[in-house]
Amino acid sequence: MGFRELIDSWRRIIRLATKPNKTEYMTSLKISLLGLTLVGSIAFIVRFIFISFIFPQQLYGG
Repeated sequence: MGFRELIDSWRRIIRLATKPNKTEYMTSLKISLLGLTLVGSIAFIVRFIFISFIFPQQLYGG
């Protein structure tokens, strides 16, 4: 793909893109926040388990 075709495909994408309405935006926002919360919760649980059971001396300052 040459540079000219790349620019043409970008133009096509920009022409087809539309601003989401409020319902689409809110749905997208809810899904994003749910995913962020889920990943953060899993990371917190894994870190808590790791610190509590594998390195308990760091938990108690020893």
